[in-house]
Amino acid sequence: MKRRSAPEVEAAEALALLRAAGASLATAESLTGGRLAAAVTSVPGASSSYVGGFVTYATELKETLLGVPRGVVEQYGVVSGECARAMAAGCRLATGATYAVATTGVAGPDSQEGKAVGTVFVGLAGPEGETVLTMELIGDRHGIQYRACREALAALCGILRGEQPPLG
Repeated sequence: MKRRSAPEVEAAEALALLRAAGASLATAESLTGGRLAAAVTSVPGASSSYVGGFVTYATELKETLLGVPRGVVEQYGVVSGECARAMAAGCRLATGATYAVATTGVAGPDSQEGKAVGTVFVGLAGPEGETVLTMELIGDRHGIQYRACREALAALCGILRGEQPPLG
């Protein structure tokens, strides 16, 4: 039997909590390039709660597909909490999901928008509003993406379990 990775374990828990709440999930990814969706869809039965997602590596797609306001991009950049929040809110709106999780940041090898490699922002949106998780991760590109997925799903689980303050 194949051993699950940490993001897959977090995804299984998130999906179980979503199913129990009768809620759904969508994802919007930049930094993680589809790895978050892959972790979620690796769980058998994911389709009962996961509706889909977007991989918006290009700034233009963040704006056109997710509705990230140009003003947010111009003022804060795409590597920002404000962008992560807007990505999550736009993903939720576009998909009709109860919750949306978005990732943006710098996986390396070079800095971006004056932000260091390992700078990560996770946006979470739900019925109560939006919030952002900010992280400074250490590691190579793969390690940063892996950890960002794990932390994003852990944050969603915390919200669904009521262990973190409600969104808003």
